[in-house]
Amino acid sequence: MISRSYTNLLDLGSGNFPVMGREKKLLPRVMTSAGVISELDDDDDQANSVTSDVPSSIVVDRVIIVANQLPVKAKRRPDNKGWSFSWDEDSLLLRMKDGLPDDMEVIYVGSLRVEVDLSEQDDVSQLLLDRFKCVPAFLPPDILTRYYHGFCKQHLWPLFHYMLPFSASHGGRFDRSLWEGYVAANKIFSQKVIEVINPDDDYVWIHDYHLMVLPTFLRRRFNRLRMGFFLHSPFPSSEIYRTLPVREEILKALLNADLIGFHTFDYARHFLSCCSRMLGLEYQSKRGYIGLEYYGRTVGIKIMPVGIHMGQIESVLRLADKDWRVGELKQQFEGKTVLLGVDDMDIFKGVNLKLLAMEQLLKQHPKWQGRAVLVQIANPARGRGKDLEEIQAEIKASCKRINESFGQPGYEPIVFIDRPVSLSERAAYYSVAECVVVTAVRDGMNLIPYEYIVCRQGIPGPDYSSGSIGPKKSMLVVSEFIGCSPSLSGAMRVNPWNVEATAEAMNEAISMADAEKQLRHEKHYRYVSTHDVAYWARSFFQDMERTCKDHFRRRCWGIGLSFGFRVVALDPNFRKLSIDAIVSAYSRAKSRAVLLDYDGTVMPQTSINKTPSQEVISIINTLCGDVKNTVFVVSGRGRDSLGKWFSPCKNLGIAAEHGYFMRWSEDKEWETCGQSNDFGWVHIAEPVMKLYTESTDGSTIETKESALVWHHQDADPGFGSSQAKEMLDHLESVLANEPVAVKSGQFIVEVKPQGVSKGLVAEKIFTSMSESGTQADFVLCIGDDRSDEDMFEIIGSAINSGILSSNTSVFACTVGQKPSKAKYYVDDTTEVITMLEALAEVSSPPPSTEVGTENTP
Repeated sequence: MISRSYTNLLDLGSGNFPVMGREKKLLPRVMTSAGVISELDDDDDQANSVTSDVPSSIVVDRVIIVANQLPVKAKRRPDNKGWSFSWDEDSLLLRMKDGLPDDMEVIYVGSLRVEVDLSEQDDVSQLLLDRFKCVPAFLPPDILTRYYHGFCKQHLWPLFHYMLPFSASHGGRFDRSLWEGYVAANKIFSQKVIEVINPDDDYVWIHDYHLMVLPTFLRRRFNRLRMGFFLHSPFPSSEIYRTLPVREEILKALLNADLIGFHTFDYARHFLSCCSRMLGLEYQSKRGYIGLEYYGRTVGIKIMPVGIHMGQIESVLRLADKDWRVGELKQQFEGKTVLLGVDDMDIFKGVNLKLLAMEQLLKQHPKWQGRAVLVQIANPARGRGKDLEEIQAEIKASCKRINESFGQPGYEPIVFIDRPVSLSERAAYYSVAECVVVTAVRDGMNLIPYEYIVCRQGIPGPDYSSGSIGPKKSMLVVSEFIGCSPSLSGAMRVNPWNVEATAEAMNEAISMADAEKQLRHEKHYRYVSTHDVAYWARSFFQDMERTCKDHFRRRCWGIGLSFGFRVVALDPNFRKLSIDAIVSAYSRAKSRAVLLDYDGTVMPQTSINKTPSQEVISIINTLCGDVKNTVFVVSGRGRDSLGKWFSPCKNLGIAAEHGYFMRWSEDKEWETCGQSNDFGWVHIAEPVMKLYTESTDGSTIETKESALVWHHQDADPGFGSSQAKEMLDHLESVLANEPVAVKSGQFIVEVKPQGVSKGLVAEKIFTSMSESGTQADFVLCIGDDRSDEDMFEIIGSAINSGILSSNTSVFACTVGQKPSKAKYYVDDTTEVITMLEALAEVSSPPPSTEVGTENTP
């Protein structure tokens, strides 16, 4: 049986997902106390479960690190019977343990680099769990191909490195079957996490673009799970990302994590821009932390570049074979100036651009001919395809041409090493290189410059002889398009596409005075040595703890299907309004105040025709006809529109333009509630608004009797938002001495007289009722936006001041599940009408004479 909570996700693509049979459970769920483990699949369809089905009695913090590959090496035994496993010392996942609390248990979930026969998978799983605390996810070959070599490498990797599929032969068209394989693989990873998780106590930390939809699978199963995600690749600008057909599914899946990490501000900014343009979410920065409000949850955004493991590099520097290799290299390159490149064989690493820059250097500065050598180490390719084959052929052709043009007996300007090179041998090359050159056209982080700096520094301590390394100086020429570039302020930053400028930077780097090289090196070493991988892991984990600290205080439940699934998290005191409860309180009450917002409350925001329906008019008329009721529509709209629309409702009170104009019933005069009738400020504010309207396509000015409103919901989201912030500052500056308030709202900037708000309207109504001897013992106040929060807030102070009794039945209610000062919510305007209709049904009919005289103040 497949969990129902997952089949929705698997149906997402085209509905043609492969049928997955019942999978054999390989591992028991790991527990921190004794107990009975219920069968996983039997309760797997409880998609909205909030806590674990077997709660732990002992709180033990534990982190489950999930990545595409486990930090272990696997190889067949010589006798071909079974496997031998060892830690992969180069794995970042292994090194990051240094930054986690000492007493924290770490469990790894990921795949192996080798294919394990089905008959051996149980034994391998148990061995890895017992010895390494690793849980392997075995992907069937067809899913692995579509997931890794397909969706990851053909779609995500190129797109995240800014390569668009312009044609079927260049980049390839979107293939939905590859997306289905990606989703299916992420589901398998989620099943492995679920096998070992204790959701009340564990943290989950997911790594990289291979597992971007995993947060939805886990959040669907455990609503309160504490979960972080870190992206190790670039995140492209919204103009690039929005070309992905499954763009919203991936964004929504990532937002099911509690903390999302990026290497640089650029990558985070691009992600936030995508959230704004595609999902309408705006981020806020508070005390240095960036957060996105998403259905009551705050999703943290972390910007922290990863570092290297200092201990590993320093231990390599102590190895005797490294020193032996250094001696060999010094002899090989005696009298030469060595520039070094270390790159994966990848279409984005810009290796050929580096070769062209070296060729240009030798042409422009003939003094380096016979003296300068570029050693280029090319690690084996991880991907495959026609593009990669083409770039490999181009690199080989460039090496051959340059060596033939500038080579001499005993001198080759390009030394190309096309094989795996160990860290020990790499350290030897770092030791003899005067400069490291990185010309990637796009790269997530790239730690090669960090490794080089530490190797040039050497090993601290009295036992180390710096003579084998030479002076502690280093130079870097780095592409401005790589993640580590912002942190290396002393490097020569280049645009790798500009071959001439890169060549000049290389010349300047190797020609620079030693004293300057040493100063730049010292600055870099201070940063690299203090911002290592442990610092990165510790910082990310601390932010994850901080972001998740309120998880078990809030009420959570899941809503939505497929990748529209999200968890709504609300304060325990914030709950859905029960129609039965409000009808019961309404029936018992002797004096009632009913305050209704209009747009977004009784009228849907999406409606083009804003005239109230006959149903709404009839319901409000019935409520107004009850002599116990004082009913008001409190809106930001003008008095002419509201007066015309609600003319059939003779006893209805209207507060227009957020309360600047107020009328108790149709036969009463409009009252002006502002502190000032001086509108001279309009001549100051209006020219400023016109200036921004002319320069912001899609924006408009709404002129009210008492206010000016600038709307930008039809403008570009990013530009409109920045223009609104700029306008707010501009207006506050020029109107500083005027009796007005300048406020921003959802897609608006408004200038209105001081002393006008919906909260003051509510206070005036409650005060008037109290003074006339009909103090309200029932209050219904309902609205949907920021201006309505003023009404919700005033109710509390009205009770404290005695305007309302402490025994008053108060129903402050917001429309939509979102953070609010109200204690109740309803889902939409339809539920508002249904509730008002229920109240109208139990209202007393109007008396035959003197209708509604009690409604006057």
